[in-house]
Amino acid sequence: MMDDYLKEALEIVKAQASVRTLTEEEITSMVRKLADGIRGISEGTPRVEEKYEPDVDPRKAIREKSIINLEDGKPYKILTKKNLAKFGLTPDEYREKWGYKKGTPLICKALQRERRKKMKDMKLWEKRKEARRGKK
Repeated sequence: MMDDYLKEALEIVKAQASVRTLTEEEITSMVRKLADGIRGISEGTPRVEEKYEPDVDPRKAIREKSIINLEDGKPYKILTKKNLAKFGLTPDEYREKWGYKKGTPLICKALQRERRKKMKDMKLWEKRKEARRGKK
């Protein structure tokens, strides 16, 4: 028989899955953590704050519509300096800590493409050439 803690955890994860896409490993990890947390609360055992370990492989954290912050496991469209500062990291330190190459954009793939296209459409390099010609 499935214990009540697990049932409660499944309900919470089901609600979460209805509002965002979750991978299989995210679902199982979430259910496990929630069931343990609920059991701990109901039995009155003090919860030991463990160091956060990401559920996501850093190579799979940069996704099509989100980037998973490996410090807190939450999805974002872009990891900003301000967001990373909450964890005492600069973007460069974050990249180094999680094994990303220098200059790797901390932004989801769809937004990267969108920005790249905008820059190409703006053709700033041509405007600079015209500005230089105008100064001569």
